[in-house]
Amino acid sequence: MKGGGQRAAGGGQGRIVVVTGSDTGVGKTVLTTLLTRRWRAQGINAVALKPLCSGGREDAVALHAANGGVLTLDEVNPWHFRAALAPALAARQADRGVKLANVVARVRAVAAQFEVVLVEGAGGLLSPLGEGFDNRDLLSALGAVPVVVVPNRLGAVNQARLVIEALPMRACRHASVVLMDMPDADAAARSNAALLRACLPDLRVVRLPWLKRSGAASGRGVQAALRELERGASIRRAWPTA
Repeated sequence: MKGGGQRAAGGGQGRIVVVTGSDTGVGKTVLTTLLTRRWRAQGINAVALKPLCSGGREDAVALHAANGGVLTLDEVNPWHFRAALAPALAARQADRGVKLANVVARVRAVAAQFEVVLVEGAGGLLSPLGEGFDNRDLLSALGAVPVVVVPNRLGAVNQARLVIEALPMRACRHASVVLMDMPDADAAARSNAALLRACLPDLRVVRLPWLKRSGAASGRGVQAALRELERGASIRRAWPTA
């Protein structure tokens, strides 16, 4: 493995993981930050990106910090729009159209320098990102492994299944679901994981304990959940070529 604090010296392309979810504000940044810090601490040359965001830039700032400074904030988040709207609308309002090909090229340029690139989407899987494309289109164009984040509460099973159904077939075979515990956990939170595993027996379903602070990785429960996620569809591997 390459050292965790350096960019790779060209050649080939790193593996790409897209962290998507059922909605905005469901914990995508928390999970992406956790995985990035964990893998870099293990000596894996991993970085996280949030190619597009609108409104505040806090998510990109958190990923920039998790990367340990190997990318600038503008490399982590090349397209930022001030309006708190879906990125596609915010970009249009700013008279700055964003094309899928340009986003894919940016991500692949970073992937050529690192072993693993985690790409955090904006909003939910089908949220519009730019001119005629959404998170699903980006995931498919990148040939990325999907990780679906869903808040662990009543309704999570339906939400997770809807996102999985909407994934491209090829991506679905390698998807994992992360149920993020909430501070106000309800009774359904205790049974959601088992019910979802019964509904989706071929997918890895992981329950992540509630974190009081974004990016906090202390606690055996958190680390155990991350290890379980890694063992599932092997999110460090890209899709096979055949």
